[in-house]
Amino acid sequence: MTRWVASWRSGCVRRVLPAVEETAEHTKLWWGAAVALSAAGWRGRRAATAGLASMAVGELASNCLLKRMWHRRRPPKEWISHEEVHDRPDSSSFPSGHTAAGVAFSAAVAAVWPWAGAVCAVPAAVVAAERVHTGAHYPSDVVVGATTGLAAAALVRRAPRLARRLLR
Repeated sequence: MTRWVASWRSGCVRRVLPAVEETAEHTKLWWGAAVALSAAGWRGRRAATAGLASMAVGELASNCLLKRMWHRRRPPKEWISHEEVHDRPDSSSFPSGHTAAGVAFSAAVAAVWPWAGAVCAVPAAVVAAERVHTGAHYPSDVVVGATTGLAAAALVRRAPRLARRLLR
């Protein structure tokens, strides 16, 4: 599957994926989405807050916990037939932190404002595909990253109830 995704050659793929990846670096895409959501009133501010909190938890779980527990090499450069193969991180491939952040943000936003969450899910899916396309991750890294993001969003959503129970 990694080879198949890396072989996508359409002009749209070659223009869109690098652009989305660039905006997703250092979570710029999700911070920008949070700013846009915040401009949409109280519901947007609640969605942005939930999204950013979930993104932070997802990134911590993926980059500070899981990547340190399991080291996995990136896909072999020979599998990637385009120039993006040389621009890959040195850290563990498992799991995809970019995917964890995007899915965590989108899922948390969707819980507060479903329409906005669906809009955010589109670039999150594109980021996930881009991570495989450039050879930064195996598809399984992206799946575990997405699962981590969903778990982070669920945890953040339940955090106030859990805190109340603990403080009783």
